[in-house]
Amino acid sequence: MITIFPAIDLRRGRCVRLKQGAPDAETVFSDDPAAMARRWARQGAAWLHVVNLDGAFGDAPKDAALPINLQRLREIRESVELPIQFGGGVRTPDDIARALELGATRVALGTIAVKNPAIVVQALARFGPERIVIGIDARDGMVATHGWLSTSDVRAVDLARAMKEAGVQRVVYTDISRDGMLTGVNVAASVDLARTSGLRVIASGGVGSLEDIRALTAHEADGVEGVIVGQALYTGRFTLAQALRLIPR
Repeated sequence: MITIFPAIDLRRGRCVRLKQGAPDAETVFSDDPAAMARRWARQGAAWLHVVNLDGAFGDAPKDAALPINLQRLREIRESVELPIQFGGGVRTPDDIARALELGATRVALGTIAVKNPAIVVQALARFGPERIVIGIDARDGMVATHGWLSTSDVRAVDLARAMKEAGVQRVVYTDISRDGMLTGVNVAASVDLARTSGLRVIASGGVGSLEDIRALTAHEADGVEGVIVGQALYTGRFTLAQALRLIPR
């Protein structure tokens, strides 16, 4: 059964949405991310997808005992019993451990999978594959890193294959050009990545209508495991309840 992940993107402690990941294209939707988490829980969410944008952009204060977005993660954990998929600025095994201690169920690794894949192997051995998901964020098929501010020379499909060989079980695949734009999720690329790599894929970026959800449900057998929805829910394109009704039980 495909899982719908409502997104809670955190920047300076607030719940925001960006367009194409651009830091200067921000809309604030709530000053209370924990309340937003409770909202999605009440509407039937099975998982939450929480992103520390400050960490991803490298803007988190280095001297803070606990940066504000990690405080928000803890508050969300205390507010709802839903499992939480958490990412953004996670660079070391200790970062993973801290996120798990603060309430994450599963931690997403992005930049580090490109820059230092040995840490992914270490994380899998230490925490297990169910606790780790790789974030593959692509611009024109090439992997972007550091909060999407840099584009590498690594193809998304090549990274996916390498992660599969390392023991990874699932990835979050985001088409950056569509993220926050409501122009439609990249179903073809998500399905191709799943088929080519053998990984379970959580599609992200561009969901704008119930047709996007319906299209992805047709590819569960191909390895599409879930979809992250942000802007469409926050702007009222459809409700979480409407989306959930499209998921075969």
